[in-house]
Amino acid sequence: MTSGYTLEQLSVDQSVEYRKTVTQADVQAFADVTGDTNPVHLDEEYAATTSFGKPIAHGMLTAGFISAAIGTQLPGPGCIYLEQSLKFRAPVFVGQEVVTKVTVTDINERRCRATLKTTCECDGKVVVTGEATIMLPA
Repeated sequence: MTSGYTLEQLSVDQSVEYRKTVTQADVQAFADVTGDTNPVHLDEEYAATTSFGKPIAHGMLTAGFISAAIGTQLPGPGCIYLEQSLKFRAPVFVGQEVVTKVTVTDINERRCRATLKTTCECDGKVVVTGEATIMLPA
């Protein structure tokens, strides 16, 4: 897809899902790119001493799947990400599939913007919730 939805093509309650299984390579690449080398993500011995019992994926890696869904599917290429609130509700572990859902909740035609409900789930459990504001091409 080289161009996404236009404002006129969006409707309230329209939604998409994006699925990605988190790998150790994903976690390591995120740490390498961002510099977030917190051992809770990368060191099995250290992570075993935490309440999680094993390494967890970076919360912002999981949030990145929201960006992928917005930038590639709804509304897709051409949109500009303006704002995102996030609440991290549960950990994501290597090997889990993250199911990201983005749903249109409001359309502001005058400002060419849309508000989106954003959620990520693993095994049916909500791990991230939030709301995004995006701008669409005029």
